Amino acid sequence: MSDHTTTQCLLFPDVFRKPVVGVFDQPQVSSDGGAILLKAADRRLELSSSLATCLHDDRQAAKVDHELHELLSQRLYAIACGCPDTNDAARLAGDPIHKLLVGRDPASGEDLASQPTLCRFENAVGPKELFRMGEAMADSVLRRQRRRLGRRAKQVTIDLDATDDPTHGQQQFSFFNAHYDTHCYLPLLAFVSFNDEPDQFLLAAVLQPGNAPPAGVALGVLRRIVARVRRWFPQARILVRLDSGFATPEILDYLDAARLQYTVGFAPNAALKREAEQRMKFARELSARSGQTERVYGDCRYQTGKTWSRPRRLIFKAEVVCEPNRQPRDNPRFVVTNLSQRPQWIYTQVYCERGDIENRIKELHHGLEIDRTSCHRFWANQFRVLLTAAAYVLMQELRLRLAGTDCARAQVSTLRERLLKLGVYVVVSVRRVVLHLPQSFPFFALFRRAALAFGAG
Repeated sequence: MSDHTTTQCLLFPDVFRKPVVGVFDQPQVSSDGGAILLKAADRRLELSSSLATCLHDDRQAAKVDHELHELLSQRLYAIACGCPDTNDAARLAGDPIHKLLVGRDPASGEDLASQPTLCRFENAVGPKELFRMGEAMADSVLRRQRRRLGRRAKQVTIDLDATDDPTHGQQQFSFFNAHYDTHCYLPLLAFVSFNDEPDQFLLAAVLQPGNAPPAGVALGVLRRIVARVRRWFPQARILVRLDSGFATPEILDYLDAARLQYTVGFAPNAALKREAEQRMKFARELSARSGQTERVYGDCRYQTGKTWSRPRRLIFKAEVVCEPNRQPRDNPRFVVTNLSQRPQWIYTQVYCERGDIENRIKELHHGLEIDRTSCHRFWANQFRVLLTAAAYVLMQELRLRLAGTDCARAQVSTLRERLLKLGVYVVVSVRRVVLHLPQSFPFFALFRRAALAFGAG
């Protein structure tokens, strides 16, 4: 702990047989001992170094105490460890593990950057640098998957979705969104998955203004993602899955022109409801006889009046939903696609599987607080979103190394609790740094498995 930090003491006089005093006075102790796994993941992915090379340093070299790579790494590891606010730097600046992670001596090294320094760092990054950083992060993810799968990647699936990021204050481009009934941003998130694997890897995170149209910047993001996927996996088929908010003529025309497979949700209208009415009648009859929810699937050729350049295949689910103490209700769903399989298989086995990215988005919100966008400048908030996305990429790499364990599908918060939040006493000698970890650590086998997967001896 730094010299300027006031030692705090807690007294529990009536809880145990003897008075218990808690004193926060150990300078070489950290509660993030497991974060060395994050450093190992970062080294394998070359993530923070790739992001740092995209930044331009305008500071006077003689007055620089913290290199850009250090500042970026400090924020990246703090977010992954559950400290997303720059105010947390006041406590973490002297943490021996966090100093070790950014390359400083955990005992004699200077403290890490303060909150004002980190704030200036976040506000100094411009749109061109952020664009290059986004490309670098996507390349890091795809390069890693290329090493893992090689030619075994027969199909790459791209999922895009936007989420709400409520704002409170005077953030630039924060607008009222009637759909979410609040002032907000709308981060657009892109994920990729491979073959039939359940894992969905975060590839891009782009902050949008709160009043962005449903498709927003999706077409530009999709173009760049497809180009990069084709560069890293030239032999793989590409499938794009989108919800109805992205079913614009421009996006559909691009999907056809780029010769991509796709399933895109489509909002119902009067013409489509008439097309599905016969199947809806059949579903109502089945539901009336069984008293349960029933579904019937079908397809048709469809073209809007003047906005679609040509007819496309549209599959539909004619569903009647039965719920306790409620009247049955119609719930027709429509998906435009160029796949040729049976409608039921396309809807249930392909399109509905995209819903799992909601769990990834929840992890980003509740596990890493991607909505901590409280800066005034829009680009500073985009930088925070990108840093959070990069922290999630590290956590996904850690989870990938735990394949075959009970943490192979664990949430970010569970991984942090079991592997990162680990008390450690740091001893530095001339030859090495020794981390004294608790002998009673309940997840030792899991930690050892992850460490060995990263090449620890």
